[in-house]
Amino acid sequence: MTRLKPTLMRYLMLATLVVSSLASAQEKNLKTTEIADNIYTFTTDGEYISMFVVTKAGVMVLETINSSHAKSMLAEIRKITDKPIIYAFHSHNHWDHASGGQVFLDEGATTIAHAEAYAWMVANTGRDMTIPAQSWAGKRKDYQLGGTKVELHYLGMNHGLGMTVFLLPQSKVTYIADLVTPNRLPFTIVPDFNIREWERSLDEVLQMDFDKAVFSHNESKNRMAGGSKEDVALQLQFVQDLRAGFYAELKKGTNPFLIPKVLKLPKYKDWLMYDEWLEMNIWRILSDEFLGPYPWRPEPS
Repeated sequence: MTRLKPTLMRYLMLATLVVSSLASAQEKNLKTTEIADNIYTFTTDGEYISMFVVTKAGVMVLETINSSHAKSMLAEIRKITDKPIIYAFHSHNHWDHASGGQVFLDEGATTIAHAEAYAWMVANTGRDMTIPAQSWAGKRKDYQLGGTKVELHYLGMNHGLGMTVFLLPQSKVTYIADLVTPNRLPFTIVPDFNIREWERSLDEVLQMDFDKAVFSHNESKNRMAGGSKEDVALQLQFVQDLRAGFYAELKKGTNPFLIPKVLKLPKYKDWLMYDEWLEMNIWRILSDEFLGPYPWRPEPS
């Protein structure tokens, strides 16, 4: 068996610990918060945040996460309403977001994902993942339930497959998974992100008409209350500052392979995981700028 180098082992151990313990201790018991009329955020521990909407005709769930999370969310929904669960939407394909759908299928709901995510889920079904009952294609699809409309926006390549941004136009509330994580650096080496397409997508999100945004991961103090366009703009600014800093060092003549050690962005020093992940974030920018953007695929016609 090949031995992992000690440094790599430490990084892997750190990433594992972080994934399980990002939520602050005082927020371990967070459950459900009403952020607008009949719109609720839900979490089991502050690490992953879902959203659900109660309408006159039933309930729409955004982001099932996993079976444990979904069962707890269902219990919270039942404290609020006995109306049926009609839709459970998946934002994208990744196992840590798109698992747990069976909980809502068992309630009679229709689980839904974009066609790109659906195809990946069929080919790469995780242990806790159930293939969605329905898929949709194209850039936009709207669902109506009990007088409430939810817009599904596919912005093209950015993170994962089939990444969908959800907008409730009547309430001006949006739900955004993974593309924005307030008050925290992007995860480790920024896996499965096309960086430049991510920037384009964030710019498109900023053009949408919303006042409040719920993020699947949020390290701000009032994470369950959601955030705003400012959080989206700050995420975009960080990526742009990261690239600008990289090129500024190149212009000074710094060896590109030393830039991850040399470059600092003190403007973001108070963001969670600044010390642990900044260097890995820079390595990702370096690899993109020398090898070209990845992942990449042709957009369907």
